[in-house]
Amino acid sequence: MSYGNEIVDEDAADLQFPKEFENAETLLISEVHMLLSHRKAQNESKEEEQEFSEVFHKTYTYTERFRKFKNKETIASIRSLLTQKKLHKFELASLANLCPETPEEAKALIPSLEGRF
Repeated sequence: MSYGNEIVDEDAADLQFPKEFENAETLLISEVHMLLSHRKAQNESKEEEQEFSEVFHKTYTYTERFRKFKNKETIASIRSLLTQKKLHKFELASLANLCPETPEEAKALIPSLEGRF
């Protein structure tokens, strides 16, 4: 991808991301689901409910289907456990979202882990 005269190489396999992502935090699918659920509950408690966009509904459905963890305590425990492993934030979120069963599966899904563990 290029911006003006600057060429930026992006490759998640090598943990190379655009500078816009340097200060960004990653969220687990389960965390996104909790945020959307909270927003939905806030809306339902109002006297006049607002209509959510199609994107909101699709994202909510996606997170409902693919979330791995159902409560804050479990999510916090998973984050804490993975943070101890000195992972890049992309690797941490990927591992938590994908929940690979073996180290080989993890390395196949997240190539940046190869040779580090």
